[in-house]
Amino acid sequence: MLQEIGRGRFARRSYGFDEVALAPAAVTLDPQVVDVSWEWATREFGLPVLAASMDAVVAPSFAAELTLLGGMAVLNLQGIQTRYEKPQQAVDQIISCPLEDAVATIQRVYSQPVRDDLILERIAEMRELGACVSVSTTPAEAERVAKAVGGGKIDIFVVQATITTARHISNGTRTLSFKALSDIVQAPVIVGNCVTYQAAIELMQAGADAVLVGVGPGAQCTTRRVLGIGVPQVTAISDVAAARRDHEAATGKRVEVIADGGMRVGGDISKAVASGADAVMLGSSLAMAKEAPGKGFQWGMSTGDAALPRGTRIEVGTAGTLREILLGPSHREDGTMNLIGGLRLAMASCGAANLREMQKAELVIAPALLTEGKAHQRAQGVGHGRG
Repeated sequence: MLQEIGRGRFARRSYGFDEVALAPAAVTLDPQVVDVSWEWATREFGLPVLAASMDAVVAPSFAAELTLLGGMAVLNLQGIQTRYEKPQQAVDQIISCPLEDAVATIQRVYSQPVRDDLILERIAEMRELGACVSVSTTPAEAERVAKAVGGGKIDIFVVQATITTARHISNGTRTLSFKALSDIVQAPVIVGNCVTYQAAIELMQAGADAVLVGVGPGAQCTTRRVLGIGVPQVTAISDVAAARRDHEAATGKRVEVIADGGMRVGGDISKAVASGADAVMLGSSLAMAKEAPGKGFQWGMSTGDAALPRGTRIEVGTAGTLREILLGPSHREDGTMNLIGGLRLAMASCGAANLREMQKAELVIAPALLTEGKAHQRAQGVGHGRG
């Protein structure tokens, strides 16, 4: 429904995670019988979790750790890992510089060229460590990188930018065929990011095997301020899930929907799935792991843009091991640890035995969810009162 925002000008109301809540079902389950596994691309993942392709989060060793836990980490093939033979030294330059110099330092570090030999070296390192070899590149470089990688070396190819569309008008590049990219690397292709029904269904029709949803909700991202662009995640995920439904009805092919960004706690992940997501991509939550190369700091892929940075360096701190953040035990009461435990309990309370059933859970508009009855917590800065 459109609302008038000025004389003759209308806008559609949209919703984010903090504006909705899950309604518990009449029949509940024991959390131990809830299945949180995710089946996609002939693989089964124990957890519906992807680590975002951020240099502060994913290195080959981190990817191996997350694979062992049942998830998947995406390595940025146009980041620090493929620009430097000793990438941790470059990461350390970024996390040790003064805050006022952070963006300039990131721009300088990312000014070094990407090396194809390091692309192949990092892929081989991930394979040797036993990681699910999932790698990312931008749409502009996707075809060149795919040919450099070749066939049969990776498990998943991610083509990702702030906004990716199937129809892109440009003087310098031609429209990508995601099916052709998949044939080159001999692996399924995840494409993103998008936030609207039409863009999503066209990406699906162009051959995407999964679609990333989210423009600007990440903790370190400034796109919504710099460009004024974005759609709150609950509405964005729901719209893209509708595109998935219609595309599957027309073609028989189910394209997975992956919520990317804006999720800090287990409750946000639960709402993302209830909105229609098959899996979630996490950045800042996993940057808090002891295994993350950023050592408690994080920055986005667009921060190093030489012309218009659309991100910043933030400090998220180190909360615990990757296992503790995802599976517990938690020593925090704010929901930022044991994220999957939170998802399990929410699914059990909604009577959902698996992720597909959770996508049918009832959502209610609940702007008072975080403040109702929580005056003491807010006054003392604990629980709901934390920033």
